[in-house]
Amino acid sequence: MKLRLIAVGRVRESYVAAACDDFSRRLRRYESLDLVEVASTHGGEPDRAMREEGERILKLVAPGEPFWLLERSGDPLSSLELSEKLQSLAHTGASTLTLAVAGTFGASPALLARADVRWSLSRLTLLHEWARALVLEQLYRAAKIARNEPYHN
Repeated sequence: MKLRLIAVGRVRESYVAAACDDFSRRLRRYESLDLVEVASTHGGEPDRAMREEGERILKLVAPGEPFWLLERSGDPLSSLELSEKLQSLAHTGASTLTLAVAGTFGASPALLARADVRWSLSRLTLLHEWARALVLEQLYRAAKIARNEPYHN
């Protein structure tokens, strides 16, 4: 199954970019991965930014395609639970899973409504750049778990 991660904005911090690059490289040994960045909306209007960024993300999601949204109010998953959920989805015949990390102000109502799964990485509020790195790291671990490989390193 192909994984596509859509994220709002660019990673600005070099150490976060390095983590994203590292886990993307590791994950690609197991799964097809497409990383897509959509433009962030600048300005001081959170509602407008969420709406516009959400529209940019939704344009990239095909009708009927499984879509997971990273959302702090979503369901937390252990690494084992994530692996099982991904394996179960793959067994349905889904060819692509799209995941999205919204921008600074969060997810629009349209994104929330479209999400098949709302996945919370933590009850903590995380910078969306860090969330991107953590998602890639957890997808990598889930791939290792699915192949019965050690996943703690």
